[in-house]
Amino acid sequence: MFDIKAIREKPDRFDSAWARRGLDPQTPRILERDAVIRKTKTMVQEAEAARNKASKQIGAAMGRGDADEAERLKAEVAGAKNVIAVLGTQLETEEDTLNALLAGLPNLPADDVPEGAGEEDNVEIVKWGEPKEFSFEPKAHDDLGEALGLMDFETAAKMSGSRFVILRGALSRLDRALAALMLDMQTGEGFEETSPPLLVWPIALHGTGQLPKFAEDLYGTQEHFLIPTAEVSLTNTVRESILDANVLPKRLTAHTPCFRSEAGSAGRDTKGMIRQHQFNKVELVSICAPDQAEEEHKTMLCCAERVLQALKLPYRVVELCTGDLGFGAQKTYDIEVWLPSQRTYREISSISNCGDFQARRMNARYKAGEKDNRFVHTLNGSGLAVGRTLVAVLENYQREDGSITIPDVLVPYMGGMETIG
Repeated sequence: MFDIKAIREKPDRFDSAWARRGLDPQTPRILERDAVIRKTKTMVQEAEAARNKASKQIGAAMGRGDADEAERLKAEVAGAKNVIAVLGTQLETEEDTLNALLAGLPNLPADDVPEGAGEEDNVEIVKWGEPKEFSFEPKAHDDLGEALGLMDFETAAKMSGSRFVILRGALSRLDRALAALMLDMQTGEGFEETSPPLLVWPIALHGTGQLPKFAEDLYGTQEHFLIPTAEVSLTNTVRESILDANVLPKRLTAHTPCFRSEAGSAGRDTKGMIRQHQFNKVELVSICAPDQAEEEHKTMLCCAERVLQALKLPYRVVELCTGDLGFGAQKTYDIEVWLPSQRTYREISSISNCGDFQARRMNARYKAGEKDNRFVHTLNGSGLAVGRTLVAVLENYQREDGSITIPDVLVPYMGGMETIG
């Protein structure tokens, strides 16, 4: 959410920042609701003061034996109580309206985020590795996996519908090996391995910004939602907390299934494992003090990059422009891995600095000093999306006969296996 006091003091700053995301001025609506709320609160306070004053005078009137005055004062108290009740209901409605308005607005982009309308305006930061030149036409990962008899979309569809897959044998083990490699590397970088809940209450998703904006992308049960990413569970470990400054930065990592309806991606990547309703991901989260956030952002980016370097997979890093920035992010770097079958780079990780956007929604703070509690800053990113990394390994390490060479760094995790197929 946002600091309403800051919006009152510098509305132009907020409107100009939201304008960079393509939004019309928002502060007139916000400040209009805020003015009504403040006026209503004043009216409630005045009614309460009148009630309290009349209540005190009732005893004095009764002590004087002035029954008529006592009855008049009782009627005045009753009237004040009715006014307070009506104003209280009105105040609650106005506050709910303002909170809903604020909850639906995206984070302010950092000042140095490049301007742009969409992904075509993202800025390439670096490229690593050279895409391999094949002496044959490289196949797509799903064709390779199905030919090996180890990737089954048809059977998965019979029980679950489209955008699900069954991995078998060596491919299932390779999927597990990738996750183990990532966790080993990330814990070696100081991230604490965590096994968080996969089901969370709506309040947790509100805290990290998925609700109310992206409700249609979520899978819900009677009381809970399945997590779309472990970012939700990991970041909410500090909700409604006041942390000691000496525990920051607090770094967490988790390997979990993730569940997304992909409501906004109709017709995109319907074939293969690129965009699935259920997929595995190793998530990175950092909770830190504001002055640590920029360095943490770079650290997390390097952690994700090092996995691809260990696997010797070519990739590039792009900085997202204002028009492609995620809802809760101030600044984001995307890592895109090379896919030979598509002859292009595809996203495999987004590393985002959210500033205090999520912390305000979760009321997550730290002790900056004596009687000085401030909001933490939160960052999150994939380190990496396991399924997409599997896709990249299959395509970049394929042989002409359809077999797959196991990357050297994964051979120990595969029990010495060097080839699939």
